[in-house]
Amino acid sequence: GPHATATVEALEPDAVTLLLAPQNTPPPPSLDLLLAVPRPKVLRRLWSPLAQMGVHQVILTNASKVERNYFDTHWLSAEQYNALLLEGLAQQAHDTWLPRVSVHRAFRPLVEDQLDALSPRVSTRLVAHPQAQASILDVGLSARALLAVGPEGGWNDFELGLLAHHGFTPVSLGPRVLKTDVAVVSLLAPWLAPYDPIE
Repeated sequence: GPHATATVEALEPDAVTLLLAPQNTPPPPSLDLLLAVPRPKVLRRLWSPLAQMGVHQVILTNASKVERNYFDTHWLSAEQYNALLLEGLAQQAHDTWLPRVSVHRAFRPLVEDQLDALSPRVSTRLVAHPQAQASILDVGLSARALLAVGPEGGWNDFELGLLAHHGFTPVSLGPRVLKTDVAVVSLLAPWLAPYDPIE
């Protein structure tokens, strides 16, 4: 919804009366994130920054180097992550767009059959990979993008090939292999610059 300013009109012992003046609704964020499920404590740390940095949608998926028990964490529960997303919006970003979240245990069906419907207006697809020749800073940042970030062990060759077949361009932050939370925040940083809102 829109931003608003509130004026206190009356103070009573058991009530406060506010007058709300709605302002403009902020434009939707421009970036979707396809993220291989990280370790639970890393996932917990990421929820608030993802909202703060303006991620429109978080698509969590499996990968060959994702431990099966990661999907059992309570940090994949909407009750748990929504509180952290709201914290990131309200206390830091002052935004009203709550990121959409979906969880997909099967990587191949997600990429082959579901991504187009989940992110229908994406014009750029990028996959983070330390050995990629192109820097993320050299790629033109479109008004609508989908960024894929793998597990800390990296995507395997099959996963990279499948992503490439479905339009993902490999990009890098350099040769260093980063922890998931550091990599995600660093890769999202270019999108903090002003962008054109989606129609």
